[in-house]
Amino acid sequence: MLSRLFGGAGLTAGLAGLTTLTAVFWSSGAPLWIGWRVYSEQVLIAALAFAMAIAYLTRQGRFPLLSKLLAVASLCFGGWLAVRFPTLSENVFYHPTEALIISAIGFTLIVEAVRRTMGWSLIVILSCVCLYALFSSNFSGPMQSRSIAPDRLLTFLVLDSASLAGAALSIAVAVVVPFLILSQLLLATGGSAFFSDLSLALAGRKRGGAGKIAIMGSAFFGSVSGSAVSNVASTGAITIPMMKDGGYKPKTAGAIEAAASTGGQLMPPIMGAAAFLLAENLQASYIDVMLAALIPSVLYYFSLFVFADLEAGRRKIARVEESRIPPLSRVVKKGWFVFAPFAVLLICLFRFTLRPETSALIAIVVLLALSMMMTYDGRRVSPKVLWDVMISAGKAAVEIILICAIAGMIIGLVARSGMSFGLGFFLVQLGESSLILLLLVTAAVCIIMGMGLPTVGVYLLLASLAAPPLVELGLQPMAAHLFVLYFGMLSMLTPPVAIAAFVAANMAKAPPMATGWEAVRVGWPAYLIPFFFAASPALLMDGSAGMIAITLIKSLVGVYLVTAAIVGYLAGRLNMVERLVVVAAGVAIIWPLETFEGAMWLNLAGVGLGAVIWIMRGRSERVNAG
Repeated sequence: MLSRLFGGAGLTAGLAGLTTLTAVFWSSGAPLWIGWRVYSEQVLIAALAFAMAIAYLTRQGRFPLLSKLLAVASLCFGGWLAVRFPTLSENVFYHPTEALIISAIGFTLIVEAVRRTMGWSLIVILSCVCLYALFSSNFSGPMQSRSIAPDRLLTFLVLDSASLAGAALSIAVAVVVPFLILSQLLLATGGSAFFSDLSLALAGRKRGGAGKIAIMGSAFFGSVSGSAVSNVASTGAITIPMMKDGGYKPKTAGAIEAAASTGGQLMPPIMGAAAFLLAENLQASYIDVMLAALIPSVLYYFSLFVFADLEAGRRKIARVEESRIPPLSRVVKKGWFVFAPFAVLLICLFRFTLRPETSALIAIVVLLALSMMMTYDGRRVSPKVLWDVMISAGKAAVEIILICAIAGMIIGLVARSGMSFGLGFFLVQLGESSLILLLLVTAAVCIIMGMGLPTVGVYLLLASLAAPPLVELGLQPMAAHLFVLYFGMLSMLTPPVAIAAFVAANMAKAPPMATGWEAVRVGWPAYLIPFFFAASPALLMDGSAGMIAITLIKSLVGVYLVTAAIVGYLAGRLNMVERLVVVAAGVAIIWPLETFEGAMWLNLAGVGLGAVIWIMRGRSERVNAG
């Protein structure tokens, strides 16, 4: 009987739909409208229980019956705790046995669900933090703290509002899910095909058009989806074969797609889930986060375009065949409505200063109303399609909800155990000897911890451990958190575990490790720009309009030159000595004016050096051509 009840895909779909509806119910403010007084934690726990059950039903392994029992247990745990949470959270000392039993059951179920979904990475980190909390009194120096008893530890992890059902899970359920609905609705109305056709119409007639199409399409869609891997899987199915047919090497085609898809997580206006978490951690508005991320994102994608263009010039890659390029007027006429929800989203955020989740829900309503009349691929959005959208959004939310739940435990316990103080003290001591050393160590830790984890998980962990010491040593909070976010994102591209690059390599039929290193070469700005915006607030739109404009212009020039050196082409092929000179010129131009008094002369020297190489290469190419 249990097998019949929990064996079909229908139940999983139903739970996914319930996850989405629960999130919409809470983020829309419906409880206030109907006068239902409910704790936010009760709603979050219900959504978490649905996500856990889906994880068990979709990853049954060798023991399907056990997985179904665990799914039932997850729903029972969620139901019990959602009902009893007000009593247990306020009067836990009067119900110690019940609190301990429900905490032990919940902790076990959550950890196993995360293991099945994400592997061991987060669990190992949580185990280390738990061991520290249990034995912290045995440490010496700043790391010494009062140990937490095992029973207190368990009840804190599951029942405390600063742990499991804290800010991280709240953002995952209330904020991220509405944006997932928006992205899935865009897919259902032909948004992915529209972005691909629009990119074809805009860039298909240019040199290296196939690469530029991939970059534009992945940037558009990546900003909505917020997931590098799903972005590669969706847009890459079209763009990678197109790039290979156009003349790009398979590993380069995969690397361009991986780099473009990964950068979508930092592309305003949506920026995936991490932007909402960053805004919450900084107690800043989402608009401030978007503005701060704008120039680094522009520099990143500008570099990708330059790479695709110069690589095409070096390899004599032609434009896309005319027969494959749709007329721009036809594309815009059929798909103009896709821009409507983005316009509404920005108006709600900037003009009316609404919360991100409210803005997303309004954008969904607008897109839904338009899709009743038109879609890009000619389909109509029926109630069945809408329900499929809710299911897809719920399934996409499972991983994020589970990550935020376990990350909330880690963040809460790091603060409760005193580990944040001890580790922060150590990092501050390191930074006092050399801030650049602390930045390098932080970058390395972000990339290493991020291997096998999505950007959201890495940022949540490092924002509570690595960002505070950077702020204490003088970095602006926005710069410190964006620094952590950037290097957390780069784990998707950096071998030996570069998930986005490996997925793209599989689609391109290229060696995974070679594609990963090629992705590092393509996405090089993301490894360097965070160090520059740590030193130059103007790169984060903080400063006078004149300083921001100067910083942007010289950064664009510098990024162009460094990319040209990496490709080995600047108005002609560059030899090794010329490439080294052009790299030096590009870095000199980008170098922040705020670092030392004579930095302007360094910038000017870089401009002169780059101009000399450009003129010499152009003259040499003309002589050879003659």
